[in-house]
Amino acid sequence: MHPRNCHLNGYDFVQLASAYPPLEAFMAPNPVGKLTIDFAQPKAVKALNAALLVHHYGVKHWDIPDGYLCPAVPGRADYVHFIADLLAADNAGVIPTGKSVKGLDIGTGANLIYPIVATRTYHWQMVGSDIHVPSFKNATLIAQSNAHLKNHISVRRQASPKQIFSGIIQPQETFAFTMCNPPFHDSPTAALSGSVKKNKNLARHQHKRRGKESTANNPQSLNFGGQHNELWCEGGEWMFVKQMLNESVKFADQVGWFTSLISKKQHVDSLVKHAESLHVQDCRVVEMTQGAKVSRFIAWRF
Repeated sequence: MHPRNCHLNGYDFVQLASAYPPLEAFMAPNPVGKLTIDFAQPKAVKALNAALLVHHYGVKHWDIPDGYLCPAVPGRADYVHFIADLLAADNAGVIPTGKSVKGLDIGTGANLIYPIVATRTYHWQMVGSDIHVPSFKNATLIAQSNAHLKNHISVRRQASPKQIFSGIIQPQETFAFTMCNPPFHDSPTAALSGSVKKNKNLARHQHKRRGKESTANNPQSLNFGGQHNELWCEGGEWMFVKQMLNESVKFADQVGWFTSLISKKQHVDSLVKHAESLHVQDCRVVEMTQGAKVSRFIAWRF
């Protein structure tokens, strides 16, 4: 993980349960006696996220409706820290902090994780956007329910399914950066298949060694959940990021760095070439390592 990531050394479940007592109900020793949770159980993952947000970020009022995307906080924190490095490179190596730095999270979801981590870590002013009304309402509720967030985070609803930045970025408004975790899949079938596979991988080690029946085959027990707009869109992430690149031209003078996660490595080269065809000044791919997993995001500016 990024060296500034506060989750670098894993989870201290005793401390987390102390900060958020409901987590304790999901904790149990693994085969070597170390406390953990069943990451294939959505309620356990949500409780862990709530505990992390209380303990590390001081966010006491956080919840998401059942069935909505509940991402791992440590991985999302990495993306925020690497964006901070991009900004530091343009600021004599010093990370700019405070409300003068304004960021935009495209598709913030019901969970609002990126803006929470960004504002609680670097005190940036954050805007989250989402097209889904329930997600927009829940993210707004989180922002308004926490004293440390309400003056730093606002949430805007994207009214048009054909637009990403348009309708969100206002005239004369400027952002130091934008970020996005685009819909990964290109169909609901692919999204369900991918989530079931992920759950099987997560549950295999825990459940087989304990002799318990896995919940991973149950589509209603997907650990990360997700509504259709969170998991898939026509053309998948490649088409979404291509559209983002095209639309970014219109806002070239209003945004410092545009960025987006790219889940599939095979999409990287073609998206970089497309960015270059739009005459960007700078385009780079930033890799992030979390254990054996390597993820990445593309960053470009005009």
